[in-house]
Parts: sequence; structure tokens; C-alpha cells
Amino acid sequence: MGMVVSKLTVLFEDPFWIGLYEREYNGRYEICKITFGTEPKDYEVYEFLLKNWSKLRFSPSIEADIASDKRVNPKRMQRLIHKQIADTGIGTKAQQALKFQQEQGKLARKTRSREQREAEKQLQFELHQEKRRKKHKGH
Repeated sequence: MGMVVSKLTVLFEDPFWIGLYEREYNGRYEICKITFGTEPKDYEVYEFLLKNWSKLRFSPSIEADIASDKRVNPKRMQRLIHKQIADTGIGTKAQQALKFQQEQGKLARKTRSREQREAEKQLQFELHQEKRRKKHKGH
């Protein structure tokens, strides 16, 4: 069974507070952006995740860097944890995953609107043809 790593980062991205939920499983990396609005309390974030876990839309998975399973010195681990906590920006891997998700949504929206436009065109054409047939019959 693979190792699962998940991380939730809450930060202020003008004008809203957002949460970036990153998860890594079986060498695949996915991210989900959650918009909170006002600054959420810890219990509000926890409650939101419990209620809306199944509704979260994660980005398409990308290949993740595989970490080695060697033992890390506890002091080094503590330094790494403090460094991650101090880092308040969005990591480049997270930015790339969000951008990829945005592009996928954009492509889906374009194809959906194109199909809708063509269906509307076809309907107008059929109405026009029907009108021509009625005129031709003399009704």
C-alpha cells in the first residue's frame, strides 16, 4: 500500500481566504482550492472538510516526486516542519496543478458552449425549413 500525504494550507488571497488542500497518493499529486470568504476558525475548516469531503473537486493528478523512506533526524524533521509552516506562499507544484485544472475546465466549457451553439443553429435551421415548406404548400 502506498504512502498518503495530505496538507491543508489556509492563506489570504485578496479579497478572500482560501484553502489549498494537497494530497499525494501512489506517486500522484492532486490539489483542490477551497474559497472560504472570511477568515475561518480551525473548527470551521474541520467542519467544512467533514461535510463537503465528497464534493471537493481535485485537479487532474500529475506525477509527484517520490520521497525516499530513509529515517530523518528528529531535529532536521523539526526544522523542515517549521520551514513549511513559515512558508506562506503557494508552492510551484500547487500552482501548476491549479493552472492545469483551470485549463481543463476551460476546455470543457468551450466544448459545451460550442455544442450548445451548434444545437441552437440546427434548431433555427429546422424552423426556417419548416417555414419554407409551409409557404410552399400555400398555407
